[in-house]
Formats: sequence, structure tokens, C-alpha cells
Amino acid sequence: MNDQLRALTVQRKRAHSRLAGLRAPVYAAFLDMERAAYADGALPKRHKELIAVGISVVLDCRSCMQWHIEQATAAGADAAQVLEAVEVGIEMGGGPATVSARFALEVMDDVFGPQWTEDVKRRIGERAAMPVADGGAGAA
Repeated sequence: MNDQLRALTVQRKRAHSRLAGLRAPVYAAFLDMERAAYADGALPKRHKELIAVGISVVLDCRSCMQWHIEQATAAGADAAQVLEAVEVGIEMGGGPATVSARFALEVMDDVFGPQWTEDVKRRIGERAAMPVADGGAGAA
């Protein structure tokens, strides 16, 4: 883990411990909401974490990107799925989100190791070789 990511982890854990130790009712309610929001339901936890990755890119929240990429991975997401979530964030956030996405790529290097890029390139190449069933593209 690089120094920047390690520092974010330490800061996040320290803040959590302090707030939890205070028994602050709003923070406790936030943790309850977080548990409920990411619990398996109609969408599995993995999908919810991938959604959060894209939102984190749009918000440019580095700690959020790190946390949700790690959580998505722990819930079974692979590098290609995380990258697609980052790309959705880029599309939703436009140009400024591409700056946030650079940080998400650094986190992915840390989580998946440097080889992830080759694995994803191979998978993208395989998809490109597949015939497209419906060539229509929608826009919001």
C-alpha cells in the first residue's frame, strides 16, 4: 500500500474510533444506515459498492474511493467491474471526474496489483470481438 493510501486508512480508522468512542447518536445512526444500505437485498452488496465507487469518483472523495473499491473487492468485484464503475462515474461527472478517476486507478493498482491492467485489456478485447445484439445506444 502506498503512503497516501496508508495515510487515508489511518485517518479514516482514527476518526471512526473517535466518533464511535463518543457514542455520538448521529454517528451511530449513520453506521446503522450504512449497514442497512450495503446489506444484500434486491441488489447484492457487491453491486451497491460498485455504485458507490462511481459516486465517489463524481464527488472526488478519495477516502470514499479507497473504501468502496476495497469493499467492492471484498464483496467479490474484480478489477474489470471496478473499472467500469469508475467509468460510469467519469461519464456522470464529465471532465472533472476524470481527475478523480486517476486516484481510483491508483487505488486499483494497490488493491489488484499492477497486473490488473493487462487482465482488463484482455477482457475488453474479448468483448470487442463479440457480436453486438443491439447496436442502439441510449443517452440520459
